[in-house]
Amino acid sequence: MKFLFFVQGEGRGHMTQAIALAGILRSAGHTVSKVMVGKSNRREIPEFFHRNIGSPVEPFESPNFVTDGKNKGVRIIPTIFSNLKKLRTFNRTLNKLREILHREQPDVVINFYELLAGLLYFRYKPKVPMVCIGHQYLLTHPDFVFPSGHRLDKLLLSLNTRMTASNAVLKLALSFSDMVNVPEKNLYVVPPLLRREVLNLTPDQGEYIHGYLLNAGYAEEIVSWHKQNTSVHMHFFWDHKDSSDEWEVQPGLTFHRINDVKFLEYMKSCRGFATTAGFESICEAMYLAKPVLMVPTGGHFEQKCNALDAELAGAGISDEYFNISRLLAFIPQYNLNHARYRNWVQEAPQTFLQHMGKLRD
Repeated sequence: MKFLFFVQGEGRGHMTQAIALAGILRSAGHTVSKVMVGKSNRREIPEFFHRNIGSPVEPFESPNFVTDGKNKGVRIIPTIFSNLKKLRTFNRTLNKLREILHREQPDVVINFYELLAGLLYFRYKPKVPMVCIGHQYLLTHPDFVFPSGHRLDKLLLSLNTRMTASNAVLKLALSFSDMVNVPEKNLYVVPPLLRREVLNLTPDQGEYIHGYLLNAGYAEEIVSWHKQNTSVHMHFFWDHKDSSDEWEVQPGLTFHRINDVKFLEYMKSCRGFATTAGFESICEAMYLAKPVLMVPTGGHFEQKCNALDAELAGAGISDEYFNISRLLAFIPQYNLNHARYRNWVQEAPQTFLQHMGKLRD
């Protein structure tokens, strides 16, 4: 079968999931003809994605978050109004996406949580079946546990998730652990999509802390903590398009531009992992048995959900700040059922190919 991918370009998780699925599909004799990536002007598509996806990549402007003045938290109301101002741009983009879909003539469209792909299917109702993949679809599961309160945030996230999956024939919900499927909602719970490079790693135990920041503004918390704890070595990765590839802020603390090979090298041998609660990097840490400190990006309710879900799965602990001291104290208590989790992850290729096979039938 011939596949066309739509990938939301916020963060790195959806991109690495797309790389993993593309490899699974090609190993079974399928093709991925083109990969459309929705992005904002404040981010660049990482070089590793172009190198590893194995198909032509075409970016397009897509709705995205507005951050606060320190480039840390998400501002929901400004985000809504900022994207409303771009309705004409997005309307032109939808027409462009429709033309590409008609030109490519795929058998299946895979949507990694890209809103404009959902709006394309809402407006034009293409006959090509669309499959939606993401941890966000687990939030529609009747047994999912939400953080208390946040009624408006929950409503807005639920609305956005439904819009990304307009007229989808399948919603494959990536999950830290197995849960019952909900066929009446076309909702099926599936293992995380980890790249072959992660699956092939043999973890060992180093002495440094590894980390990833979705928004660069959180770097000030890292720097502040490290000034009081200079004996702890730390390596953090970020998507800061104006930064150098490697920046040693002070002895023992280095920031790196996001790089897939280096990121996994540091993950393999770290003592613990601190991150802004993105689903994919937490999954990678769990697979390599690394204790995790999760700091949900401010105003980013989806990441609050990720953090709670990951805590319940045994990944680690969450906090409102990058208090690395809490991670260091937690490391001796870490007791994830590692074998069960690895077995769940390793079911992914067979599970995804089974679901794609249903579309052929």
